[in-house]
Amino acid sequence: MASIIRATSRRDVLKIAGVGGAGALVGARSGRAATKNLSFMHESSFIQTYDDFFKKTLVPEYAKATGITVDYQLISVGSLQTRMATAAETGNGPDMTLAFFNWPFLFDEKLADVSDIADEIGKKNGGWYDSAKEAVIVNGKWKAIPFGNVGQIMNWRSDWFEEAGIKEFPDTWDAFLEAGTKLKKAGHPFGLELGHGFGDNHGWLYPLLWSFGGREVEPDGKTIVIDSDETARAVDYCRKLFHDAILEDCLGWTDVNNNKAWMSEQISCTNNAESILWFAKKQFPDIAEVTQQSLNPQGPKGRFHILAPWSHAIYNFSPNQKESKDFLVWLMDPKQVERWYAAADSYYAPYLHAYDDAPLWHVEKRNLPYRDSLKTSHLPGWPAPVSRQSSESVAKYVVVDMFAKACTGRSTKEVIAEAKAQLQQIYKQA
Repeated sequence: MASIIRATSRRDVLKIAGVGGAGALVGARSGRAATKNLSFMHESSFIQTYDDFFKKTLVPEYAKATGITVDYQLISVGSLQTRMATAAETGNGPDMTLAFFNWPFLFDEKLADVSDIADEIGKKNGGWYDSAKEAVIVNGKWKAIPFGNVGQIMNWRSDWFEEAGIKEFPDTWDAFLEAGTKLKKAGHPFGLELGHGFGDNHGWLYPLLWSFGGREVEPDGKTIVIDSDETARAVDYCRKLFHDAILEDCLGWTDVNNNKAWMSEQISCTNNAESILWFAKKQFPDIAEVTQQSLNPQGPKGRFHILAPWSHAIYNFSPNQKESKDFLVWLMDPKQVERWYAAADSYYAPYLHAYDDAPLWHVEKRNLPYRDSLKTSHLPGWPAPVSRQSSESVAKYVVVDMFAKACTGRSTKEVIAEAKAQLQQIYKQA
């Protein structure tokens, strides 16, 4: 139920598709008659009403308006990257595809330039958030149209916090530690993932690093700066937080564990997507009633969140690139896209300013922090640009393991030195 963060490098993507090199690009074909069908590959959403609305409402509306049918091909959760890689390499697949995280960078050579419609869509919808551009602009070109952010923020039990004398969620990491210490002593520890999952670990550890002023690499994308006093302070803090406030099992957790622990009332706070409340309202209404959601605490250098974008791309081998662009422009028109956003119960925070105060945010006001987190959200590796190296760092859990090793008792100096060595190896050709 967490946001989906994939961290595979371009080289790994090609391995997935069984390719031993850059592969042949299949260019767009021309001279074809106007199509009557478009295909759109999408991973199944955790929010079923989102997919249902597309299939049962938007597809018929577009067919009626244009005579073109859109085949919405749903792929099981976790399978999309393999399918996307296979289609990209063979030049045979759908016209359009959903893309997660940094995939527009990974599949750059296989995706059409959609800068023209990105500008058009932005103008119709109040302009784009700056954070939306981090994952889709590659070498100055938009390679996908950002759709929404599946944000990661703090979910907490208001009843247990209040029993501990805490009526508002802690605004700083120091206050967060103080609250967690009280709650763990009361039998209600925090549950923050430190294992090799794909979302809930990155969702709080990268923001923690940044908020203390630590970073892996400078904005030049090659100068490694993980070995700093700021990183050391973040590591020291994390170690103390783990011992004083966090459930010990979290060292081995992946993304499913905190959701299970939440619903079984083992933990009082976790970092998760909006889905945790959505699911609780469906299955555990008593827990949903006391579930609150807040922005991550801030540190000495500010408040940060992880960027977990969904975007829509067009393959450059599609014979229907123009028709696909026309469809995406239609889809992102306020008349259509606002209803599609609403169908997902604000699970996808829009990257367009026209929806900053849209009705979808007032159905469940506890979800508003997911909207507000867009202002301080970045991809792992920030402030360096997305690259093969930054993707490899995430895939190898360099930052996650640095913190996790410290929580097992390793020294701050030692874990930072190991992270630095890994980054030097990864970035040696940058």
